[in-house]
Amino acid sequence: METFVQHARGLTARIAERSEERETYGRLAAGQSPLALFITCSDSRVIPSLITGAQPGELFELRTAGNAVPEYQEGMAASSEAATIEYAMRVLRVADIVVCGHSHCGAVGAKIRGEDLTGAPAVRDWLAQQLSDALPKDEEPSVAAAVQQHVREQLDRLRRYPCVQERLDAGEVKLHGWFYEVHTGLVAAHQPATDLFLPL
Repeated sequence: METFVQHARGLTARIAERSEERETYGRLAAGQSPLALFITCSDSRVIPSLITGAQPGELFELRTAGNAVPEYQEGMAASSEAATIEYAMRVLRVADIVVCGHSHCGAVGAKIRGEDLTGAPAVRDWLAQQLSDALPKDEEPSVAAAVQQHVREQLDRLRRYPCVQERLDAGEVKLHGWFYEVHTGLVAAHQPATDLFLPL
């Protein structure tokens, strides 16, 4: 059975042989100008470029367990998440931020079911700090209702980041909440007017 490293080695070798792809990657070396900041879960079933059709250089990605955005607090300690958001807003100046939750999310499921994560203390503490205790109980395996509420909460958290708020006030960025079904490939987008997630 081919290992991941063997697979990747073969893929990179094939790319290097194709002149048109070498040109594309050569252009990327000049810098990046992504269209959006895409915040999603670390789950291996969630592939932003597959969901969106984005090409290399089009998405600036932030992946966290449960697509959680840490709450902004004045004087908060530096974090990878906050740095990524700030860089997207003030340096790359992306025009859109997407928070994309997904069905069958292990992080949200563990939180709402109160699973024992004693053996994974970093995961336990992250979920305790970053996922709301008020998420609705959801007996469905997809935990869709809980994930969608979680996405709404992450959008609210983003609005409290000064770098996001200043761009929102200037009309320079838009926030989007998405829900991706891993079992169908369908994406639903949050509609603020109705507070519903409807097919994109």
